Amino acid sequence: MCLPRFGFFLLLAVLLIPGISLASDSKYNYISAADLETRLTANLPTNIVDIQVEEEFTQHHIKGATPTYAYPVKSDADRAKLDTTVEQLNGNNDPVVIVCPRGAGGAKRTYDYLLQQGVSAERLLILEKGQGGWSCTPLTESK
Repeated sequence: MCLPRFGFFLLLAVLLIPGISLASDSKYNYISAADLETRLTANLPTNIVDIQVEEEFTQHHIKGATPTYAYPVKSDADRAKLDTTVEQLNGNNDPVVIVCPRGAGGAKRTYDYLLQQGVSAERLLILEKGQGGWSCTPLTESK
């Protein structure tokens, strides 16, 4: 009798735990590399905010990206590097794509900061897998 109950709770835990991890990420909007490539190829207005460190940005970045060198966006000094970009973003209503090395923590912290600075969530997108997942050579500038 105890074993079937344990199995039920184990099954329930397996089903619910992935949902919890997905729910915690649901507050962020993402864009795939393919969708961003389509936008850029169609010349649709898009703000690309690149937070890679200067060395990585110089090695490779998406054409038209605004360098901020704000990665990892953990300190006040890192966030201050985004302030000039915030002014530019508030000057238009175009989508904002955040590019970081891998599309994870730094991008989420940038998203949160831009949201706090008044950029609407509907405009904010994180590039899935970041610069590391970007493989469109014609739209890449490199050293």
